[in-house]
Amino acid sequence: MHLLVRSVALAVVAILLLVAATAFFGLPSPSGGNEQSVQPSDYKNVAYSIEGIPVTLVDGRAEEEANDGFATKTVTQFFGNEAMGDLNGDGMPDVAFVLTQNGGGSGTFYYAVAALKTAAGYQGTNAIVLGDRILPQTTEIRDGQVIVNYADRNPGEPMAAQPSLGVSKYLKLEAGKLVEITVNPTP
Repeated sequence: MHLLVRSVALAVVAILLLVAATAFFGLPSPSGGNEQSVQPSDYKNVAYSIEGIPVTLVDGRAEEEANDGFATKTVTQFFGNEAMGDLNGDGMPDVAFVLTQNGGGSGTFYYAVAALKTAAGYQGTNAIVLGDRILPQTTEIRDGQVIVNYADRNPGEPMAAQPSLGVSKYLKLEAGKLVEITVNPTP
């Protein structure tokens, strides 16, 4: 009888340890379910707002059926060009980077976004459109501002033309949202 009580106690402790490890380390659920866990500790696994529509990335990618009546999908994915720095003055390292979105047509739209570091992980911002079929160069965070450098087409050039015009877009955080700002060049 004493051995049975001891075996049951050990089994209960083992189960509790397994449940605790699953919760703490993000291990697969012991139920064996196929639920998809999105970890906000990774900025490639949070939601961003693109053109007012929330898009949740999972491993840097989101795929949604298009609502146009065709068999197309809207694919949003992490492009890169990450830059780290504090955007909201809380002393935590935020991340700014570029996303692409393609709705099945010929265009690939590029967006700048930021992931704000919080005690619970990251929180995605709204996206600022950079352009269609541009050539991203660098992204940096300087003095609480995001600076995205890329090549675009000259005014009046067709979309088939190779982007060759250097552009810098300056963004800052206002009330939790990214906004474009105008910077006057120094003479």
